[in-house]
Amino acid sequence: MTAETWGWWIAAFLLVLDIAIRVTAIIVIPRNRRPTAAMAWLLAVFFIPFVGVFLFLLIGNPRLPRARRRKQDQINEYIAETSEHLHFGTLRPNAPAWFGPIVQMNQKLGALPLSGDNGAHLISDYQESLDEMAEAIRTAEEYVHVEFYILQSDTATDNFFRALEEVCARGVEVRVLLDHWANQGKPRYRQTIARLNAMGADWHLMLPVQPLKGKMQRPDLRNHRKLLVVDGNIAFLGSQNITDSTYNLPKNIKRGLHWVDLMVRLDGPVVLSVNAIFVADWYSETDTVLEGIDIAHANIGSGDLDCQVVPSGPGFEVENNLRLFLGLLYAAKKKIMIVSPYFVPDEALLLAVTAAVDRGVHVELFVSEEGDQAMVYHAQRSYYEVLLKAGVRIWMYRKPYILHTKTLTIDDEVAVIGSSNMDMRSFGLNLEVSMLVRGEEFVTEMREVEDKYRSLSRELTLEEWMQQPLRSTVLDNLARLTSALQ
Repeated sequence: MTAETWGWWIAAFLLVLDIAIRVTAIIVIPRNRRPTAAMAWLLAVFFIPFVGVFLFLLIGNPRLPRARRRKQDQINEYIAETSEHLHFGTLRPNAPAWFGPIVQMNQKLGALPLSGDNGAHLISDYQESLDEMAEAIRTAEEYVHVEFYILQSDTATDNFFRALEEVCARGVEVRVLLDHWANQGKPRYRQTIARLNAMGADWHLMLPVQPLKGKMQRPDLRNHRKLLVVDGNIAFLGSQNITDSTYNLPKNIKRGLHWVDLMVRLDGPVVLSVNAIFVADWYSETDTVLEGIDIAHANIGSGDLDCQVVPSGPGFEVENNLRLFLGLLYAAKKKIMIVSPYFVPDEALLLAVTAAVDRGVHVELFVSEEGDQAMVYHAQRSYYEVLLKAGVRIWMYRKPYILHTKTLTIDDEVAVIGSSNMDMRSFGLNLEVSMLVRGEEFVTEMREVEDKYRSLSRELTLEEWMQQPLRSTVLDNLARLTSALQ
């Protein structure tokens, strides 16, 4: 066979392969996927077939492996059965008509009940939060459960780690979960692991990407949760990682960036729900069921708040956090306050926010003036024009600070705090935890934090935004397109 004939055969083979890839993509990619994400992937495959296929095989599946999803189903069933006939405190009377159905939806999706008689105190100072967690750890008599996306032993967190060392030394069981991808190879990782080993903590990596050990899933699926539980009596939950406010990254230190976060200290029945999240994640990573951890019998807390913990992530069938946010946004009658460092909404969320303004609801969005992640930062900016034209007030927390808090308040009745951003990564790729709180006193405390953020921000106006240079608009829009690849 001549070289020319071989060339024709190779060309014909590549043509048939190219057609087969495109036809297969049309059949496979849109299945159970949002139209925007499906279209983005199809464009990638059609314009750069072989690269597009490689990327789709690498990061195109937004679900955890089947075995891990099966574990989550088992955990949900266990929690649902355990809590079905239990009374978790006395609920506040006179709830708005829309509140019950949202609670019911949350429990159906995440299997955690609403509980009453809870105490909750916000901590907005970064170092104070680390130190309050350390002091709570020192009260431990049985166990301490630590689960954070990023966990680093450094100067800022030394008191936290010394508290762990102290309780370990007197026989308290310390269990630690930290995300693999977010920590390995980062500053202080080896020192942190060495310190955990030296104190005798039982620690494990979450969602490890270790193919040689048989542990593999989509590499950008991450456990983004931040929580701490002490003896089932005290819990902390929110947006803050256990690290210095610069994250110890040279690029952040060079730019002078510092993170601003918000944590909540909890007592009462809701602590059992936070602990249930840890127990579930521990089982997912270790195949071990923690014996002697009671998630059914609650102590009355120091307050009168109704709280419900809502886990979300690729281990669930749907986007639990997105559905919670949508339900609340459509329920709002007077005021919506959104604090989200990464606000990259899908069509449904964007419609819910702008429709609220059309109903006469006052809507404010708090973001950072400066971004730490270029692609997300520019994707977020691409939504500013439609938000401003709709009547949303946008507050930009002044640089060099990154406003990392994730909260939502509705009217003067309900608030949400947790680890979940309002972006497509938090909805589809990250394991997150949010807490729904009903109680005017808690919303009032949240309003004080919002007022502080507003005083440290500048308002972005439509007039200013429309003067953005063309190059910025192009970059923002390109980033917006890539955000759809899930």
